[in-house]
Amino acid sequence: MSQTPFAADTSASPRYLPIAEHGLIGDLRSVALVGSNGTIDWYCSPSFDSPSVFAAVLDAERGGCFELAAAVPARTKQFYFPDTNVLITRFFTEEGVGEVQDFMPVAADTAQPCETVRHRLIRRVVCVRGHVPFRALVAPRFDYGAAPHTVRDMDGTLVFESPDLALALTATVAMECDGRDACAEFKLGEGETAVFALDQAGSAIAPRGCAHAEAEHEFNATVAYWRRWLQQSRYRGRWREMVHRSALTLKLLTYAPTGAIVAAPTTSLPEQLGGERNWDYRYVWVRDAAFAVYALLRLGFSGEAEAFMRFLTTHISPGDGAASGPLQIMYGIDGRTDLPERELPHLEGHQGSAPVRVGNAAADQLQLDIYGALIDSVYLFDKWAQPISSAQWDDVTQLVEWVCEHWDQPDEGVWETRGGRKNFLYSRLMCWVAVERAIRLANRRGLPAELLRWRQTRDAIYRRIMDRGWSERRHAFVQHEDGDVLDASVLMMPLAKFIAPTDPKWLSTLDALTEELVSDSLVYRYDPLVSPDGLRGDEGTFSICSFWYVEALVRAGRVDEARLAFEKMLTYANHLGLYAEEIGRTGEQQGNFPQAFTHLSLISAAFNLDRALG
Repeated sequence: MSQTPFAADTSASPRYLPIAEHGLIGDLRSVALVGSNGTIDWYCSPSFDSPSVFAAVLDAERGGCFELAAAVPARTKQFYFPDTNVLITRFFTEEGVGEVQDFMPVAADTAQPCETVRHRLIRRVVCVRGHVPFRALVAPRFDYGAAPHTVRDMDGTLVFESPDLALALTATVAMECDGRDACAEFKLGEGETAVFALDQAGSAIAPRGCAHAEAEHEFNATVAYWRRWLQQSRYRGRWREMVHRSALTLKLLTYAPTGAIVAAPTTSLPEQLGGERNWDYRYVWVRDAAFAVYALLRLGFSGEAEAFMRFLTTHISPGDGAASGPLQIMYGIDGRTDLPERELPHLEGHQGSAPVRVGNAAADQLQLDIYGALIDSVYLFDKWAQPISSAQWDDVTQLVEWVCEHWDQPDEGVWETRGGRKNFLYSRLMCWVAVERAIRLANRRGLPAELLRWRQTRDAIYRRIMDRGWSERRHAFVQHEDGDVLDASVLMMPLAKFIAPTDPKWLSTLDALTEELVSDSLVYRYDPLVSPDGLRGDEGTFSICSFWYVEALVRAGRVDEARLAFEKMLTYANHLGLYAEEIGRTGEQQGNFPQAFTHLSLISAAFNLDRALG
């Protein structure tokens, strides 16, 4: 599907751009959100989970930003330089056309820690036709806008210093400084350029300028890096552009020094304006990362899967957890387990949607489904990439043994509800997956295992789901045992190969879900009014569920319906092919952005739909 660049009128600037009016750049350590108006209003340095430097997306006045735009009324269009994560924002004025090229060079040795590599953000301005006046404003607000800072001039380099971080700004145009912010106004004629570079400054890395020649070199090197990476893709299907954009986005969400994959690069973007469902997603959810590994393996990116397996082996081992099980549901990008949740009351939130949170208390929840997602990814890695080691198998067997002992207890479930533990069907389903995939792996490799016990547990889980997860009244599999609430997570039943996709019970479930939870191809997770989750307010449709729905239709033989639903879902992407976590009633993106869950499920749906279409 070809993406049409989005056009926006910058003559009247709202306080907040909608979530969807952003593009993403990054260097496999951190990212920046660049608005369609040319403003960077989200950037954490030096890593994903560091405190923000620019956070105007969460508070237009106190968050901080890096504006770079035409100084006269202009229409804008935004697109990615083909097959890369280099973002171009174009400004169309009455006197000419200019563009801002935003990118973050990727270190040659991606495994080095952040403090030993040059971590920089480059913004190159080019006048491509006529002449265009531009304005720039660099207004960092360190530590989520809470830490004071100073600015000093070091031989033409402006150094913004806070107690914990210093950033160096160099520019090829004259900058004025008021002691806190820096600004510039300049005019470019056709073919002229200006360069701004923001570097992490510290004792290990001396700041240096970024002249025109160096900017050109860094631009070409960054383009070459992304194109080399994307060439590994084996996907040649109908939706190549969208699939590859999703792959490039998943790659941006990886933390190269450890192989971690974050759920999203932002915090507290609201699932509903004015609601309280605002969470910090800059961490490694075991489930999300494992699903991402599956999607990348499908396309041929075995290096990312191998890096994540190293992350598991190095930073996570069975037994690290407490009451939540041998594994936490999420970890820091460096493998840390302590992710305390707190609110930042000095920030008003996106479009006034407080609270703004950092950290995530859900780390202490029990979510049994993570074991199925993780062991399935290990199974697929062993099958499609390379055999796992004996030590990794020992870890798998410990996890399976724990699942055999604990699969039948209530938990908080895949949706991380805060309304109390229940016997969720999806949790049972993925416990079945955990044991079943381990049995397959043991049989294929001849690995030592308590196969008799594992088979007995697998069969017991199957019977429990079929007996107590099925509602005769609804003629459908339901959210939790002995209930009647529908839940889109059961769409995974045929995808996980638990039930035949044409089984009468499953087809009846699919019809019930279509009638109650599906709206124009968009799928709600569940109805919070009939299944209270401990939180106030409504939410949008959940995009991973919408792509699961496509796959379920494909597997049920309803390929024409599946293709229509998939094509409709593509129209809900933003102008760059990016998705947040949810989609609101009028098609707006809601929640943290972009969301790994959505993009990995798009890849899987496209792959399976292509195969069905032949």
